[in-house]
Amino acid sequence: MAQTVYFTLLLIALCSLSECILRRYYHINMKTNWTKAQIYCKENYTDLATVNNMNDMKQVTKSVNNSSTNLIWIGLRRSSVYTWKWSLGDPVNYTNWYNGELNGSKNCAYMRNGTWGQQDCNVNMSFICYNESSKGHIIGTSNKTWRDAQIFCRQNHTDLTSVRNQNENQQIQMIMNDSQISVWIGLFRDSWEWSDKSDSTFRYWLAGEPNNAGGSEDYTTASVIDQGRWIDSRGDLSCTFVCHEDKLILIQMKLSWSEALRYCRENHVDLISVESEEIQYMVTEVIHRASTDAVWMGLHYYCLMNLWIWIRGEAVCYQNWAPGNGTKLMDCNTEHRAGAVQSGGAHRWISLPQSHQLNFICIKKE
Repeated sequence: MAQTVYFTLLLIALCSLSECILRRYYHINMKTNWTKAQIYCKENYTDLATVNNMNDMKQVTKSVNNSSTNLIWIGLRRSSVYTWKWSLGDPVNYTNWYNGELNGSKNCAYMRNGTWGQQDCNVNMSFICYNESSKGHIIGTSNKTWRDAQIFCRQNHTDLTSVRNQNENQQIQMIMNDSQISVWIGLFRDSWEWSDKSDSTFRYWLAGEPNNAGGSEDYTTASVIDQGRWIDSRGDLSCTFVCHEDKLILIQMKLSWSEALRYCRENHVDLISVESEEIQYMVTEVIHRASTDAVWMGLHYYCLMNLWIWIRGEAVCYQNWAPGNGTKLMDCNTEHRAGAVQSGGAHRWISLPQSHQLNFICIKKE
């Protein structure tokens, strides 16, 4: 028993020691238009820079060590399709629009009396933040535009709140004592997409942007002198640019979990360990090319201890299990099981027999 407790504590201690850098940003000090910058990045790295969060944005601006450079291309461009997104990056699998509101033309969402409406993003109203540390929702004490509310929540908490299901919708409604108050939530709509087709909903526009001046500003520059905030720009503008290189690679072969593990270790580094939300985002960026419904990751059920662990022995601190997965004791006398990420939907984790034939994700060598 004492040995079991010691081993469990050792696993927990390893949580903070195992994460490695899986994305690097490179500033290319060569001025060109957006299309040529994209081609260069795809030929020499992974793609033009994709940004998932503020930490990524800081790394992008940090990569620019030439003080004479201001505007730099990143991989965001305008498309013809408007879609709803959560500021926090959650998939939009649940909505609770007031009758007829789904067909509205406004681009930001608010909640009142438990139902949602659309409003011009520049209207001032109260808002509700989500705090990851406390797992709680906090109502803002002043009225702000949607963008200013987003900035406030990111600076003081985590982000504007996401409402992912009916239960969360009811929880937030209970927090709002006055049912007639309208509050911004983190849902917004835009037509911008990343060059690498990632699902990142992170936006960092400069005040007043994007304004599509002249009707042809369909690409994105980051302004170094404005803390990296974004400006929509014409694609023929001549700027330096930032590429990103991912250390993840999707292997479209169909192998069992053990075969996938062996392949990654013989040809790359290892199967991917998804030890943080940031790594989960990176997995979702490559998984859309998968030919199977799920892809293997380096998670397996350790029968001796009756728990899930990563292949290098780390405890499962960050979790993204689909309902009904990851919580039950497994019968190792009948089959050995491993963890996979769903290719579609919310990209949740599922438990499957190791004999299943799936695509998988490896960590590439430096």
